[in-house]
Amino acid sequence: MGSALRRPPEELFPGAGPGLWERIRAEEPRAFGPGGEWVLHFHCFLLRVPDGPTIVVDAGLGQVGSPAATWAPVPGALPSELEAAGVAPAEVDAVVITHLHSDHAAGALWDGKPLFPNARHLVQSDELAWLEAERPPLLTDVIEPVRTAGLLDAPVGEVRLAPAVRVVPTPGHTPGHQSVIVGDDEVVIAGDVLHHPIQLADPSIRYAYDEDSDAALATRIALLDRLRERGGRLALPHLPSPFVSVP
Repeated sequence: MGSALRRPPEELFPGAGPGLWERIRAEEPRAFGPGGEWVLHFHCFLLRVPDGPTIVVDAGLGQVGSPAATWAPVPGALPSELEAAGVAPAEVDAVVITHLHSDHAAGALWDGKPLFPNARHLVQSDELAWLEAERPPLLTDVIEPVRTAGLLDAPVGEVRLAPAVRVVPTPGHTPGHQSVIVGDDEVVIAGDVLHHPIQLADPSIRYAYDEDSDAALATRIALLDRLRERGGRLALPHLPSPFVSVP
């Protein structure tokens, strides 16, 4: 699923020269619309651990009328994609919400009830405190019903969901942003640590809507350096291809 944003990406990712933009347009044309606008893709991820938990990473856009509906292409496809994968929502043991933006969390509620009735929903404590201070519709319309159902888990720091699956803080885009590491950095589901292919080509390029641009930059560079050294892959919600190697 993709949605074109009306603003040109050069405004949202300042610092990249025209030559790099030309290269990225040639290498990853699906990231751009016919007028050169940024086409933002939306992916969620499913982990099925052998003899272990079933984990969803990010809950997506939600239904028509969800907090994401003001700007993103609702309804999200997460329920139908899970059905196609042979997974019932009640079978999911954990939902890791990388951060509390509507395109990553709004789908946790469906038809007024938690979509995943038996899953612990992991949100870093710092992230929850930040959302509570802002009090957007996502808090009242989605997160509070999940908490009332007894499904919200707000850890501080790293959480191990299985011997080879860890949730770790990766702050910057938001204060309590977190990512999921599978194996020995074989795959990192990295949420919005980076948003656009141009940040793969040059991780020093900042995103205009990071809450803490310096922290986001440090997190992004450290993660990409580690994955490059170990040969791991990234899973990213907003790139045209959900799984990418680090150049």
